[in-house]
Amino acid sequence: MDAFDVISLLGGLAMFLYGMRLMGDSLKENSSGALKKAMSKVTNNPIKAFILGLLVTALIQSSTATIVITAGLVAAGILSLHQSLGIIIGANVGTTVTGQIIRLLDINSSGSSVLRFFQPSTLAPIALIVGIILIMTGFFKNSKSIGNIAIGFGILFSGLLNMTGAVNSLAESGVIEGLFSGLGRSPFLGYATGAGVAFMLQSSSATIGILQAFSSSGMLSFKSIYSVIVGVYLGDCVTTAIVCSIGARADSKRVGLVNILFNLCKSALVLIAVTVAHHTGLLDGLWDTTANSGMIANTNTVFNLVSAVLLLPLIGVFEKVSLRVIKSEPVKESKYKSVTDTLNPVFFNTPALALQSCYETLRTIFGAARTNLVKSFGLLNEYDPAVHKEILAEEDEIDRMTDGLSRYLVEFLPHLQLENHVAILNQYYKIISEFERLGDHAVNIAAYADSLKKNDTSFSPTALYELDVLEKVLLRILDETEQTFAKRDVEAAARIEPLVQVASDLITVLRRNHLRRMSTGECSPYANAAFTDLMVEFHRIGDVCSNVGVATVVRVHPELADHEHLYFDQLHAGGDKSFDEAYDSAYRLYTSMLEKHGQDAGTGDASPAEPAPEAEGSPA
Repeated sequence: MDAFDVISLLGGLAMFLYGMRLMGDSLKENSSGALKKAMSKVTNNPIKAFILGLLVTALIQSSTATIVITAGLVAAGILSLHQSLGIIIGANVGTTVTGQIIRLLDINSSGSSVLRFFQPSTLAPIALIVGIILIMTGFFKNSKSIGNIAIGFGILFSGLLNMTGAVNSLAESGVIEGLFSGLGRSPFLGYATGAGVAFMLQSSSATIGILQAFSSSGMLSFKSIYSVIVGVYLGDCVTTAIVCSIGARADSKRVGLVNILFNLCKSALVLIAVTVAHHTGLLDGLWDTTANSGMIANTNTVFNLVSAVLLLPLIGVFEKVSLRVIKSEPVKESKYKSVTDTLNPVFFNTPALALQSCYETLRTIFGAARTNLVKSFGLLNEYDPAVHKEILAEEDEIDRMTDGLSRYLVEFLPHLQLENHVAILNQYYKIISEFERLGDHAVNIAAYADSLKKNDTSFSPTALYELDVLEKVLLRILDETEQTFAKRDVEAAARIEPLVQVASDLITVLRRNHLRRMSTGECSPYANAAFTDLMVEFHRIGDVCSNVGVATVVRVHPELADHEHLYFDQLHAGGDKSFDEAYDSAYRLYTSMLEKHGQDAGTGDASPAEPAPEAEGSPA
């Protein structure tokens, strides 16, 4: 034995851990959307939840990731604590799949070219070749991510082979024999070793894989490895509980605690069963048997599966204990706490889940802002201080959601790897400020209504009617904006622009008509400042919706990113048939409403004149 053997062993370990991380991260990246849909449909049936936890963990190769995601879904209110319990137990069984894959090290290829194909020495280079081809050529949309999975698989097995070679060299020096003979004599030492290594590596699968690599020395026996395997359960679940508790609410922390309780009970159950079986002679044929990779994988699977079957009926007890140990903090919750709770950092490693949370929060912000705008329009006709108070309270909620989402997006960005996910986040970052501005405009409109009331001033019936027509256009624009964002609907985005142009033309008409009414004494001069400011607010509402449409079109057609404003300026300049037709239709509809009222009221022609320069109003 020399220093080069140790370096080779540590290098192989580094390759193994990196390959496992790369493969697991890429699997989560590609499966997280379907994963959330599956996990959010869990019923109160613990068997279904158990199977789901098992399958999800087998897919993403990490029980820690599955349980942390579950904790995030519980914190967000998508799952209840009770629904999560079966998933936790299933995740502990699902993590044994990695060991079953690694047992391919034991395949003997002599005399069979087919078996030789499944040896790690063959699979590793094949996986690396396939992976690099996919990454460099980009045959299809997700080829880079799938290539990373293949590369991770190849690096994992290359690391295992490197560790195996180093272990064989170390075995000749007697180091391995001395180390594991000590573990065989002291189950407690083996248990502590397994727990410590799993805690440091933050992965039970990696720890079991390392043990499987060491088994190639031929110096491990069942009596020296069973306690190590059981210790792994404790080390891994402590790491998971810590991650679940960072910045989490009570139910999320309880998920981590239930995982610890289950693993402690599992450890006690296995240790007692093995001790009793050994002293009664049931394990005489196995106790001193040389352990290979397959035996370690099977032992781990049997321990987990049998424990899950025996302990699954006790999940209600685990739930009650967690509720007693972790008390809920009595706090005054925000109206939209269930929405903001979905902005959980535990989703950063599963970007599809995090982006979905951002999407739902943005929709909530838009809905709240739109509701406020409708209320503020109503205050112009009849001021109600109670409604004004509601608008201000809702604006506080909008600001809180906006601030929380902005911070979340900034923290989330470094975790993104796929260009598609970065593009979505960029769109969200542009849109969040636009939605927040809609809420600000509602507050400003309500403030103008309040000012009119305090000054005992009001608009004339004709002015109120014309404002109502303009509000109808704006509400239609808001509807198209909601459709645009919610469905990423480019056609709806195209319908925004002609309506915004119509709203702009109507604002010009309303300003002209207001000046005429003031000259005839129909409108009070004291209402002039409020009316002018309202026109500015209404114009900016259209601008906000136009910006949302632009961001959505660029999201779907990235090639427009560098000249997006030129594209929309050309639409407004004419020459686009669909734009012109939509504009003409809306223009005739809403101007006819103004003309009809003008004729009925005997106020003369209300048809629009040439657009006048936009008057300056007070800042929004």
